[in-house]
Amino acid sequence: MYQLIRQYLFQQDPEEIHEKTIHALKLAEESAPGKALLKMIYQLRDKRLETNLWGLKFPNPVGLAAGFDKNAEVYHALGALGFGFVEVGTITPQGQPGNPRPRLFRLPEHQAVINRMGFNNHGAYHASQHLVDFAYSDVPIGINIGKNKVTPNEEAASDYSKCMDMLYAYGHYFVINISSPNTPNLRDLQETESLRVLVRAVREKAAELEARGVKKKPVLLKVAPDMSDEQMHDVVNAAVEEGISGIIATNTTLSREAVINHPNAEEAGGLSGRPLTERSTAWVKQIYQEIGDKVPIIGVGGIYNGEDAYNKIRAGASLVQVYTGMIYQGPGIAKQINKQLLKLMARDGFTHISEVVGVDAK
Repeated sequence: MYQLIRQYLFQQDPEEIHEKTIHALKLAEESAPGKALLKMIYQLRDKRLETNLWGLKFPNPVGLAAGFDKNAEVYHALGALGFGFVEVGTITPQGQPGNPRPRLFRLPEHQAVINRMGFNNHGAYHASQHLVDFAYSDVPIGINIGKNKVTPNEEAASDYSKCMDMLYAYGHYFVINISSPNTPNLRDLQETESLRVLVRAVREKAAELEARGVKKKPVLLKVAPDMSDEQMHDVVNAAVEEGISGIIATNTTLSREAVINHPNAEEAGGLSGRPLTERSTAWVKQIYQEIGDKVPIIGVGGIYNGEDAYNKIRAGASLVQVYTGMIYQGPGIAKQINKQLLKLMARDGFTHISEVVGVDAK
């Protein structure tokens, strides 16, 4: 049914469709029968898929990546769609409009999207007002944080600390986002010494808040796919040494190699979707071989079905996230993936999803 609806949706501006979707989810979230209906249609619960990490229980390993619920407005409804966890944001200290429109482009022939949103959001205080009841969510809620566009990199640590200050009491885990290609020079923060300074500042702010009675939360780092092997090695090891709780691999890519002939290929921004499937899986495997015995990995990039998710888990991901896949596959993607995961596990003789993690990387 969604494939028929998609033909209509894809004739309209992608950002307008996104805004209408958020509005529809708000309506569902505000209605107990509406939320119950979503759960009845889209949720799949099975003990074999439950994952426990960082003291958190994930009902299944398939989460929704940051970028969809930028202002933490509909995470309860998204949880009802069957996701095992939901990551909101990216949230910056001050609200900002992001880059000029148009800034979101579909590439249907490649099952891909190019975006240059630029961390458009209403700011950390606004998000905190929506997150006050995060504890009532059925699934873990992650908060993805970034710096404002006008903040120079030398002061970036201050922005991330401000986000922690306003949001640390909310959410189940946090993500330091320094890998978006759409905030000028943001990826420069992946340089090893800059990264160490930033992570230390965030960890120090977290410790300060914990001393005041706020519950300790895991803090993860999201990395870009456009690094050399040596740079990725340095980044993930430095992050672990500085106390990062996990790695999210990967963000969008600047590469256009797989879509070079598409008319939208010239658009600036990060490419996501099917062209990123193999590249991000390869990075998951490499990172797992580097630090997999130290911290968990969340695999993201080009996941459309159970096979894609299974491959990332086999490569070393303890959890996975989708976003562009939902644009092309529809709201039932989490349920579809989880059903396929159970079949693939049974085929290969696994009795629990945790047994699958890293089997191709050992």
